[in-house]
Amino acid sequence: MNRDIISPGRFFSIVFVSISLIGCESNKERDQQLDRPNIIIILSDDMGYSDIAPYGGEINTPNLAFLAKNGIKFTQFYNAARCCPTRASLMTGVYPHEAGVGHMTNPPSDINGHNYGVPEYQGKLSSNVVTISEVLKQVGYATLMTGKWHLSFFDKNQWPLQRGFDKFYGFISGAGNYFKPESPRFIFEGNEKIDIIDENYYTTDAFTDKAMAFISEAKAENKERPFFLYLSYNAPHWPLQAPKSEIDKYRGKYMDGWESLRQQRYNRMIEMGLIDASWSLSSDDIISWESLDESKQEEMDLRMAIYAAMIDRMDQNIGRLVDDLKRKKLYDNTIIMFLNDNGACAEFNMLGSGPKEQLETKDGYALTYGKAWANASNTPYRSYKHWVHEGGIGTPFIVHWPMGISESIKGQTINQYGFLPDIMATCQALAKTQHPKEYNGNKIKSISGKSLTPIFSGSEKEIHDEPIFWEHEGNKAVRLGDYKLVQDWEKGNPNNWELYNLSTDRTEQNNLILSESEKAEEMIAMYFSWASKIGVIPWEEINKISASKN
Repeated sequence: MNRDIISPGRFFSIVFVSISLIGCESNKERDQQLDRPNIIIILSDDMGYSDIAPYGGEINTPNLAFLAKNGIKFTQFYNAARCCPTRASLMTGVYPHEAGVGHMTNPPSDINGHNYGVPEYQGKLSSNVVTISEVLKQVGYATLMTGKWHLSFFDKNQWPLQRGFDKFYGFISGAGNYFKPESPRFIFEGNEKIDIIDENYYTTDAFTDKAMAFISEAKAENKERPFFLYLSYNAPHWPLQAPKSEIDKYRGKYMDGWESLRQQRYNRMIEMGLIDASWSLSSDDIISWESLDESKQEEMDLRMAIYAAMIDRMDQNIGRLVDDLKRKKLYDNTIIMFLNDNGACAEFNMLGSGPKEQLETKDGYALTYGKAWANASNTPYRSYKHWVHEGGIGTPFIVHWPMGISESIKGQTINQYGFLPDIMATCQALAKTQHPKEYNGNKIKSISGKSLTPIFSGSEKEIHDEPIFWEHEGNKAVRLGDYKLVQDWEKGNPNNWELYNLSTDRTEQNNLILSESEKAEEMIAMYFSWASKIGVIPWEEINKISASKN
């Protein structure tokens, strides 16, 4: 028998098996694709640690409470103390200086306003890092963004569409008017400026509307392709602006003042197990509520009411997004990560800034609620946005993923610490990919984070056994295990280091710098080694460079 001749029956058997194998391989690829979750990162702006209900706040935030109850929430997750550095680190998985944003991005008013002549302080996103969107796009994700970019204004090569996003709608710059975004802080879709003519326009609503539309469009193009959505709200960053219907729910509720509010939140956080009762409420540096006359108290109540309304409206929109995921049958395999960019904002004045006559209108820009309310927003922690005490860098962090978080830990509070670069590492693990060494012909820096996915499966092993670091405007910190080393540059003394054991004193009231001097010296050495490696320039030198430019 000639073995080169294949009988018809055997031929069809071979064809059938070959087709089956091809089909199996195709199904395997499809299963792998379906196994990767959709990923949503929601970032709020200038919100305090204790403002939302899952973290002890009285503001009505049932949707964030739902995500926390059915997911997990972290008590010790950290941002980078300020809007631009946080966004740079979040998007790239490296420290802000490595991403080119050692201080801030260049504002719309000055092309070189925060460019200090070195790559670590160039005032825009570096080309030697990759964004989450660039990494996920390479492995088949649709990449979508709505909201606040704030990582470059003048260099379009560093805008969202040029940094890996398929679709973008929102602010390229930082803050803007919620009702009528105006030049130079207007709204862009893609790379084009959009004129807003809708009288009912409100950025928080618009960013959510576009996010849902982008998801629909992506699924219409390829229903099996996973998506990555970065929803970067500008709420509740100033200007204080919210629909009147939301403000009316809160007006009059803050007439007992900030000291009372702070104590109420502190007590509630202890009851919820968010903080230890042995941690004393941090000392305050604010004016007494009782020292204000009735007219000023009413104004300050209104400022806080508007701020609360902005958070309430954001929560409503998060609920709208979750409901939309359910309608589209995407809810179960979509992971949502919610966090804030820095601690509560004490900028400008103790009692708020901007004319009180502009409150409850659609006018104004630098309308704030003031340092006194920010102190309550950061309950029970110390300091504010800009600084690296816990009130400046501690953020709520909620993770919700019906198919991916173990049933045994849903609703639990996670007390181990993590920080922004962990989110890039987590996204890569979820997408089953690795960090590139080169991208677009540029050498790419390694990330500093670690994946949080073991925690989702119930692992109690600490993610970080190495130190993590901060530097912003000369304010410095190191976290290593239970210990935190911190320095406030504004005190003007280069040796004014403080050391705290956060397991017994997370409100940073008992300075151990003298009693545990060996630990302090060890961590000080770690800081300067890191600062040298990362390219940190002493803040006094940055000030000199800035002065020479003016």
